[in-house]
Amino acid sequence: QVQLVESGGGLVQAGGSLRVSCAASGGTFSSYGMGWFRQAPGKEREFVAAIGWNGGTTQYADSVKGRFTISRDNAKKLVFLQMNSLKPEDTAVYYCAAASLAGWRVRNPPSYNYWGQGTQVTVSS
Repeated sequence: QVQLVESGGGLVQAGGSLRVSCAASGGTFSSYGMGWFRQAPGKEREFVAAIGWNGGTTQYADSVKGRFTISRDNAKKLVFLQMNSLKPEDTAVYYCAAASLAGWRVRNPPSYNYWGQGTQVTVSS
């Protein structure tokens, strides 16, 4: 069993930066692929970014590519999402999730086994 807790959300002006973190406990962190998803009011949860077990592979949604960077620290059981050049449309609750590597479909929420409770990111115009 893996527990995930996000932190670092908040209010930021458009064009600003924010880094959200996800702390994991339980399980073997390095055996999981990690992803970030977000959900805005009235919208479905959408894929943002994902990172492989050793950080060697990453994927991004087209909407954040070049602005967001995902990284992980397996020794500290942390995963980060650095968000730069934020836009009002980035406003959402951001969730981190962990997926068993076998059969992991990176952009597919049901493929993830564990989820955090989310952290709110609000970007003002």
